[in-house]
Amino acid sequence: MVRLIPILLALTASPALAQSTLSAEAFDAYTRGKTLYYGAGGEAYGVERYLEGRRVVWSFLDGKCKDGIWYEQAGQICFLYEDSGEPQCWTFRESASGLVAQYVNDPEETELYEARDMGDEMLCYGPDVGA
Repeated sequence: MVRLIPILLALTASPALAQSTLSAEAFDAYTRGKTLYYGAGGEAYGVERYLEGRRVVWSFLDGKCKDGIWYEQAGQICFLYEDSGEPQCWTFRESASGLVAQYVNDPEETELYEARDMGDEMLCYGPDVGA
C-alpha cells in the first residue's frame, strides 16, 4: 500500500498527461466566436479572436493585429499569419481552467494557457501612417 501512494500522487499531479490533444473539430467547436487571452509563465502573452471559416486575428497585446488562418496538419493546429510564410504549429488540450497550448517547434519552452474568454472585441490600431 505504501508503494501505491507515490504512484497515485504522480497520476493526480499531472492530469494533463492523461488528456489527449484536441482534433480540428474539437478545437473549432471550443474556439469559434470567442476572443481568448493567453498567458505564459504567469504573464500576459497575447490575444486571439477566432472567426468563422477558421480565420483568426492575433495580437501580442500591443494593438498590432495580424490576420491569419488555422488548419490541422498531422494532429497539430497550425496558424499561418499574413506577415509570415512559416506556419506556427501547436497542440491544444483542455484543462480544468481552459485551453493549454504547446508549441510544436519548441516543446520544452513555449506553453500557453487560456487566461480568459473576454467576450469583448480585442484592441487593434489602424495601420501606421507617417508624414
